[in-house]
Amino acid sequence: MSHARLRLLLVFGCVAGLSAQQAPPPVPSPQGPPVTFRTEVNYVEVDATVTDAKGNLVTDLTQADFEVLEDGKPQAISTFSVVNIPIVRDDRPVVTGEPIERDVQSNEHADGRLYLIVLDSLHTDPLNALRVKQAARTFIERRFGTNDLAAVVHTSGRSDLGQDFTNNRRLLVASIDRFVGEKLRSQTLERLEAFGNGAPTLPTSPTNSRQRSVLDPYEMERGSHARRTLTSLQKLADYMAGIHGRRKALVFISEGLSYDLADPWSAMDASAVADGVRDAIGAATRANVSIFAIDPRGLGTGIESAIEIGGVPGSSQAAADGTDQPTNMGLQSLMSESYLAQQSLRMVAEETGGFAAVNRNDFKEVFDRLVRETSAYYVLGYYPPTQKRDGKFHRITVKLKRPGLQVHSRKGYAAPRGKAPEVKAATSATASSPAMREAMNSPVPVAGLPMRVFAGAFKGTAPNASVALAVEVQASGFKYTDKGGLATNLLEVAFTPIDQNGNLKSGKKSRATLSFKPDALQAANARGIRVLSALDMPPGRYQIRVAANEEGAGLTGSVLYDLEVPDFFKAPLTMSGVAVTSLAAQQMVTVGSEGMIAPLVAGPTTATREFARADTLALFAEVYENAPGASAHKIDLSATIRSSDGRVVLEMKEERSSTELQAGRGGFGYTPQIPLKDLQPGTYLLHVEAKSRVGKEPMGVGRDIEIRVRP
Repeated sequence: MSHARLRLLLVFGCVAGLSAQQAPPPVPSPQGPPVTFRTEVNYVEVDATVTDAKGNLVTDLTQADFEVLEDGKPQAISTFSVVNIPIVRDDRPVVTGEPIERDVQSNEHADGRLYLIVLDSLHTDPLNALRVKQAARTFIERRFGTNDLAAVVHTSGRSDLGQDFTNNRRLLVASIDRFVGEKLRSQTLERLEAFGNGAPTLPTSPTNSRQRSVLDPYEMERGSHARRTLTSLQKLADYMAGIHGRRKALVFISEGLSYDLADPWSAMDASAVADGVRDAIGAATRANVSIFAIDPRGLGTGIESAIEIGGVPGSSQAAADGTDQPTNMGLQSLMSESYLAQQSLRMVAEETGGFAAVNRNDFKEVFDRLVRETSAYYVLGYYPPTQKRDGKFHRITVKLKRPGLQVHSRKGYAAPRGKAPEVKAATSATASSPAMREAMNSPVPVAGLPMRVFAGAFKGTAPNASVALAVEVQASGFKYTDKGGLATNLLEVAFTPIDQNGNLKSGKKSRATLSFKPDALQAANARGIRVLSALDMPPGRYQIRVAANEEGAGLTGSVLYDLEVPDFFKAPLTMSGVAVTSLAAQQMVTVGSEGMIAPLVAGPTTATREFARADTLALFAEVYENAPGASAHKIDLSATIRSSDGRVVLEMKEERSSTELQAGRGGFGYTPQIPLKDLQPGTYLLHVEAKSRVGKEPMGVGRDIEIRVRP
């Protein structure tokens, strides 16, 4: 299943050196809710949404306005936070009409809304798959902000269909578009067909032999599908348990489970599906994950099956047979299936503090409410009165002392079972700080140390690409130790790529000892520190996890970078990433080397995309052509800058011949230098393009970079 993509282990590599330089302005500090929650396993967090009599959100309450009870007994609220996350929309430049996918990622918005979208393939009819896609796409395209993060998981079990946490709408929509419904046909219709094919009827009541039914031929497979979906929910909730101080919304799009699950904590129900429900809800409540369940079928749920029932072999026979009263083979049975499925959605939502949307054709109001409830809320934390791992369910009640208000929160949590897992300490051979390991294992970016990352793929040694990496961290909060008049510290940076199947690829870890004289220390504090590295990676779709840890103050941060590595050795025409540097970029303290492209760039690759008008940019890109047997032809290279209103304000063109061989690498190196002195302050689109004049129809490839020019 696609939650396998959400795995992470540390991969260790080389040690980098240090060179002292200066550079652009520091990375902006992250904006988000002021969260200071501890991360103990036995700590209980509760999200609470408060509304007035008109349904408006109330955000001005204090800790003194709340009372929390566990199993009816008041608990001391030890941590309290008010979360009010703004909705930030992408600017849509006139020149493109769509937001530009940034080639630099940061943890600036690491504390935005968090959505885990679970598409229940196993419980969605193939004919309703389009409705699921439309609903999920609408949410991402119209309700998803630039400060939000989302992941997509398919319960079908195919990890390559999903998408790890990202704020890239294109990648999220691409994962949604891969959705396929795999739900089995209705139990009622299967029983009717079996009855028509001569299956024996069995009594459903020991006191009434006339009341008979037929077994569902797919009962075991149906139960397996239910358990697989519930196991997916459980494991995803467990994975989210390490995220604290914010609301974790699991958006469950499903037609529901047609099982009688009225009381998930009933000791009387010992079925495997009931166990799965208890485990899923238990994991969600322990991890403080709220499930928002959406039935994509809309109004008239079950009508399609009711229409189909007349065409199933055995339906007319069952209706005419006076001795058989097939209570599980008629319209009433169909309605019961639909009711139980919707009840299952309501139950998992209500038990975890979310809500269920059923019998709705228009999801606008549903998505608006989802955004509201994940934008403004309170997080209450307390230590539970018992630490017993007995699996018992503990009721949580949140009360308000201010009259006239309504509070919505989860109903409680299930204690874990069995022996607590052991936490193994790192050995000296793989030593890494606990904070670093926690950041690398986090499913979402960590904002403690502000940082930004650029990654660009270049042609490497076949079949691999060489991915150049530039990490810039804000160093103003670093704490140094004085050693012989030098301010010393240790900076640790790790890179771990994960492919689309959740497999870890070889990564690197750099440990750099910082030793600064007073002037270099001042420059580092003002402008930050850059770490350069490179990874060899085969073609494919990846998420690169980048984490950094500063030893002195214990600052830790991480960034998730989605990268698609082309096959430079087979595709007809491809372009590498575009490495950007500038005169000012050469002034930043820089650690490490960017591998194969280092000798070809005018200065160190920067992850900065804001430049002063007095600065000059230098770009480096390579264009690779695989056209065996083609006659000599021209390659047109260009760099164009457009203003936000679409006007071309600068254009540089260059013509090359296919007979060239750039530095024996088989690529056309493009290194334009762009002075910014004539550009007014504002946002611009830098477009780098290559066109090959081979054949009748020229081929083209290009990359867009958003830059900002300041006075």
